[in-house]
Amino acid sequence: MIATAADYQKAREELRDLEARLHRLEQSHPAGEKGFTKAGVRKMIARLHEELAIYEGSEEAKQPQAK
Repeated sequence: MIATAADYQKAREELRDLEARLHRLEQSHPAGEKGFTKAGVRKMIARLHEELAIYEGSEEAKQPQAK
């Protein structure tokens, strides 16, 4: 779970790394090959997106609304 701005930045870096890894897997192994590996990476990416969204939502709630 992302609780601080440092955790948020670390999660964003991890997300970029996972997206790059998935891209490399897709290039080196066409559809049908290494399916479980690609699926696992996609699940990790989805989890990070969810955690980032929760953190971003909580940060928006903390900010006073500008008028």
